[in-house]
Amino acid sequence: MKLAIGSDHAGYPLKVQLLDVLRRKGHEIQDYGSYDEKPVDFPDIAKKVTAAILSGEAERGIMFCGTGVGAAIACNKVRGIRASVCHDLYTAHQCVEHDDVQIIALGAQIVGPTVAEELIDLFLAARFSTSEEFRRRVAKLDDMDAAR
Repeated sequence: MKLAIGSDHAGYPLKVQLLDVLRRKGHEIQDYGSYDEKPVDFPDIAKKVTAAILSGEAERGIMFCGTGVGAAIACNKVRGIRASVCHDLYTAHQCVEHDDVQIIALGAQIVGPTVAEELIDLFLAARFSTSEEFRRRVAKLDDMDAAR
């Protein structure tokens, strides 16, 4: 799968630990920064990751920051994007299955590399449900997004 990946300085160490793991699993990675632990503002990175999703350059995105919260908020400010903080196994796949989430946001100060890898695996394997109830709800989210 083609992935857009980004982090701020707090998420950088976890991102680095997972890049090679994801490549070994056959994913094509585009890393949009940060590239070291020098302070950087996560909204700047989120803009690049979301642009890759919206352009079709990437199928899914992964954002890393301290808690995942700021990264998810930044991504969700972009029209057409649905991002979710995921720190548990159920949410990692359910957010895609029920809400068609495109970007997972992980907190490097919350989860370690082993849990993060499991969360990402579940997120990437999940597919949006064909159930009418979930399709209807996501269509309403799209309408809300368009009305902004």
